[in-house]
Amino acid sequence: MHLNSRTLKAIAWSTLALSTANAQYIIDNLSFGQKAGEPISPNLRGIPHYSAKGLGWDIEILSDRAVLTPPWPGNKRGALWSEDPLHHAGDWNAELHFRAAGMDRGGGNLQLWYTKESQKNEPPASLYTAPKFDGLVLVVDQYEGRGGSVRGFLNGGDIDFKVHHDLDQLAFGQCNYAYRNLGRFSVLKMSQANGKFDVTVDGNPCFSTDKVRLPAGYHFGISASSAENPDSFEVQKFLVSTTNAHTREEPGSHQNQAAQNPNQQQQQQQQQQQGQTQQQNVQPPPRVHGNWLQRTQEQNKPLDPNIPQMVEDVFAANIKSQQDQFGDLHNRLQILNHKIDGLYDLLEKVIADNDQRFDQLMGRITPMHDQISATMRNVEKVERTTMETLRDLESKDFKDLLNSVHRSIERGQSAMSANIPAAISDIVDKGRPSMTSFFFVVVVVQVLVLCAYQLYKKRRNSAPKKYL
Repeated sequence: MHLNSRTLKAIAWSTLALSTANAQYIIDNLSFGQKAGEPISPNLRGIPHYSAKGLGWDIEILSDRAVLTPPWPGNKRGALWSEDPLHHAGDWNAELHFRAAGMDRGGGNLQLWYTKESQKNEPPASLYTAPKFDGLVLVVDQYEGRGGSVRGFLNGGDIDFKVHHDLDQLAFGQCNYAYRNLGRFSVLKMSQANGKFDVTVDGNPCFSTDKVRLPAGYHFGISASSAENPDSFEVQKFLVSTTNAHTREEPGSHQNQAAQNPNQQQQQQQQQQQGQTQQQNVQPPPRVHGNWLQRTQEQNKPLDPNIPQMVEDVFAANIKSQQDQFGDLHNRLQILNHKIDGLYDLLEKVIADNDQRFDQLMGRITPMHDQISATMRNVEKVERTTMETLRDLESKDFKDLLNSVHRSIERGQSAMSANIPAAISDIVDKGRPSMTSFFFVVVVVQVLVLCAYQLYKKRRNSAPKKYL
């Protein structure tokens, strides 16, 4: 069977369409932190393709995250603004990984901007201090004391948010989300696809509308502000992706594509139409490595060293011959299959690790559940005993007992009052001395004193006399 060049091209395009129908491509010059294990800044002084600016302090850029507002002191601001705009008018996604931490009553807000004019030369602003802008802003703050919320605002450049009398009523969508002190990074994602604009938080739907369609040519920005009791806002990564296969937007590339020869554009359109017509009659070839669930042994074979492991990005207009186009497409399809196989292996490993962790966690939870049950039973016993004692105290009357105790005390007091004087009188009568004994003692004392005096005089008279 002979296949001409057009048939081969149609087969290649069909295979590419089936393989990359749901693929997302990261736009490198609008993203940072997309490569795991690599620092977001090569010199820890700035993020490539982004302008960093702080108000009251300098933004701290670490190897894996950027600190927009410090944990202390408060009333600080910080912002990151993309140098280049988004040139894709079709479907795209913007994903922000952020974290907020602070004291119990800390405050502040975080904004994700998509505006026509970049504010990189302006002081970092929040929703309530921003000048007139044309675009969208998603605000994360503690609106109305709900513990956290995500709200979306649109402005056509004719509303001054700083002086608006009731700014909170302008939100076209909102949801509650407690974002503070989670200990992990939250994921705020906005996407435009299939005529709808969706906002999700940690993979959960926040709000959605089909009345918003954001144009191309706008800039992304991330800003944060802290209150007097501050919250520290940190940004780990910001990913902008699209279904377009261009993973990098070169400066001036869109102008160069628009300036192509009109005849060349017509030829390309005719070739695409012919390829689409032939796709209807050509069946796509079978996959080399089988489906996702049943993998063959071919995947475990060593890779051919002649097969390239990575292909640089080039413009389609730079590939002239059909043979080069087919070779480039073939190499990219092989690389895509290898990447999918690697992702499948990684997914299997993650699932196995999660199962092991789940088993370990369940093994720890079971003894804890038994201990908790025993503690609950002891608490129930104490409560039951307490209720029985309280019920006994409330049901019995202690009036008679108190009266009996009172009478006993009165009887004891009366007996003591009657017996104590008689006992003291008896003791005094029995223990006092008689008058005879008293007089005898007095006479004896006087006789002894007289004898002592006589003895003294006798010794004095018998002593020798001394004359002067």
